[in-house]
Amino acid sequence: MIDLATAVTIDGMSRGITELLAAWSAGDAGAHAELLPQVYDELRRIAARHLARERPGHTLQATALVHEAFERLVGQDRVVWQGRVHFVATAAHVMRRILVDHARGRQTAKRGGGLTLSLDAEHEPAAPARDVDLLRLDDALARLAALAPEQARIVELRYFGGLSIEETAAAVDSSPATVKRHWSLARAFLRRELAA
Repeated sequence: MIDLATAVTIDGMSRGITELLAAWSAGDAGAHAELLPQVYDELRRIAARHLARERPGHTLQATALVHEAFERLVGQDRVVWQGRVHFVATAAHVMRRILVDHARGRQTAKRGGGLTLSLDAEHEPAAPARDVDLLRLDDALARLAALAPEQARIVELRYFGGLSIEETAAAVDSSPATVKRHWSLARAFLRRELAA
């Protein structure tokens, strides 16, 4: 992961990720261009994690997913970025939406063809277990969000964003113990929903 202390030097001034996000939120049009090189590797890892769960021969590549997600993030002019964790969580959500939109666009004739989801992994949310249809998972997450929005957010952060328990706790302004409890409950809910 990229360290918050990572910075670039532009015209003799060094700006880190947090400062660039704040500048972007304040309307600095060039801040996002400075930000991309600093977060690109992390975004690429998130994209690769998403695509590793997709069916073989998926038409989107990690680089294309990163660029489309970043374009959508740049288009969100009302977001007040609260730091790297907030940015990464939002990027992971945007990538998931892109993949769901892509799956819906291809029609669902190939349902069941490919997202590997482990709902049994306590500490490693991306460990493979069984194939789950991305659209069914998205529907299950929507149902979870209607019942327990914080649990759905934790699934996004942990599973799709790859954040640790501690990073997730910081992102949702909660304790690690509460995040662990919600993560466990959310996994149980999703297992039931996907088994039906």
